[in-house]
Amino acid sequence: MSKILGLDYGKKRCGISISDELQIIASPLTTIDTKKLMDFLKEIIVEESISAIVIGLPKNNRNNIFELEKTIIDEIKKIKILFPKLKIHREDERFTSKLSSIYLNQITKKRKVKIDKKNLDKISASIILDSYLKKNKCFIIVETDQNEINVIHFLNSIGLE
Repeated sequence: MSKILGLDYGKKRCGISISDELQIIASPLTTIDTKKLMDFLKEIIVEESISAIVIGLPKNNRNNIFELEKTIIDEIKKIKILFPKLKIHREDERFTSKLSSIYLNQITKKRKVKIDKKNLDKISASIILDSYLKKNKCFIIVETDQNEINVIHFLNSIGLE
């Protein structure tokens, strides 16, 4: 299997996360200036053999989409032109910033780390990706014959084998 990127898109910065090859674990990767997003994606998609990107869907508590969505859709169109085979998924990003803040408060006492928005952005991206991975969980089916493993299949809810 290949890796998946998570993206928390913002006007100024984008938080980036990445999965492992088995698509089980989402890890914060980096935060980049939004202006440099396309150049970053061109590099990492090739270097890390990325098969899909999960981009946060900005909604409020009333399920209305924020104005930022128009910009995100424009960016998605650019990505599809550059990488037509790359799968792009959307994931609700409500409360990811708040969850990131709570997480940072639990893991560190350093104020400088807590208030650095770059940390919040990349952790938010990993929460978005983690949410997607959990919904599309990979199951391993092992067939055995006389205590020997013969076949291992990777299946998930979106039909990959």
